[in-house]
Amino acid sequence: MKITWYGQSAFRVEVGDAKILIDPFISQNPLWGKSWEGPAEGVTHVLLTHGHGDHLGDSVAILKNTGAQLVANFELCMYLVGQGVRGDQINPGNIGGTVDCGGFTTTFVNALHSSSADNGDGSNTYLGNPAGLVLHFANDRTLYHMGDTDIFSDMGLINELHEPKVGIVPVGDRFTMGGAVAALACRRFFQFETVIPCHYATFPMLDQTPEKFVAGMEGSGVEVLVPAVGETREI
Repeated sequence: MKITWYGQSAFRVEVGDAKILIDPFISQNPLWGKSWEGPAEGVTHVLLTHGHGDHLGDSVAILKNTGAQLVANFELCMYLVGQGVRGDQINPGNIGGTVDCGGFTTTFVNALHSSSADNGDGSNTYLGNPAGLVLHFANDRTLYHMGDTDIFSDMGLINELHEPKVGIVPVGDRFTMGGAVAALACRRFFQFETVIPCHYATFPMLDQTPEKFVAGMEGSGVEVLVPAVGETREI
């Protein structure tokens, strides 16, 4: 499994023939500062945890230009079809459901957050329930991208049902759990082998480093990876 972080919650995950972009907030991401074309090269799937702009990002452009499959909740899929994404590209689901993505499956699980699009006129479009995404691969470890969320006790059920070994965890506070709470979630509810913090440093109002999370994970025996923006790590 190869994982590349582009800042905020945007990741590229490569396993076998699957080239997956999760929450591709790329071209407008101040931590990346480049176009989406490089990160999207050869992409086969775009997965979305929810519809906020710092997660939806370049999804429409990427989907239109690559023909990749969109995996997201029903409302998000229909919203993007309304923006020109082809109907045969979507693979919708919702909380509790699992969808076959060809080469892997994605299960939608709870996340404590919200999801909407700013219409630019003071109104918002509801985009369904926010989700975490659990990716099961036939020949690799299970990955859990938590999306934007706080800690919640049913994380224990997610672990029991899916046994994820790789976790992508928001730690920036204000809009998600902060680093100390995120570390508590990982230690109390999961048996991760590897965790990667995200959703920090992108904007001034977020925590600027993952230090609280890293400190909270000390002594846990879990590998904590803190990649540089654009760095690919093989795990």
